Amino acid sequence: MDLEIFNDDKLIDQKREDWVENLVKFTFKDLELKDNTQLSIHFVTKDKIHEINKEYRDVDRATDVISFAINDGEESLDYLESQIPDLPVDLGDLFISVEIVDEHAKDYEHSFDRELGYTIVHGILHLNGYDHIKPEDEKVMIGLQEKILSAYGLEK
Repeated sequence: MDLEIFNDDKLIDQKREDWVENLVKFTFKDLELKDNTQLSIHFVTKDKIHEINKEYRDVDRATDVISFAINDGEESLDYLESQIPDLPVDLGDLFISVEIVDEHAKDYEHSFDRELGYTIVHGILHLNGYDHIKPEDEKVMIGLQEKILSAYGLEK
């Protein structure tokens, strides 16, 4: 696993960065992702995620997480990966607003770590093609998300 964490504004401390890395490793293992899978996580302010949401999704509000998948169903990348078996698999980027995560933790009466874990696993699942637009897809995605979080020790 190749994880890059961008925390330029020091929105989380080193101990929590290490915790994030452990959670991502656990999630990758549970999803049976290749060892050479890559992911970037950017911890950003509420204002920054609002700006990203407006620019790239045309949604004028802040949110907790935005995912940008590298291989979003592009057959050309699938073909490349089949031709070069050891080619690293880059899932993409997650942008997470620490402030929104903290607000949600308080709103839902969860610990900050539970909400951060939820947000990270949720984003990773999106980068792996899971979605929750249709009720049947939501059932699968949220079920898998809760299974991972519970196994990691982050029950509701």
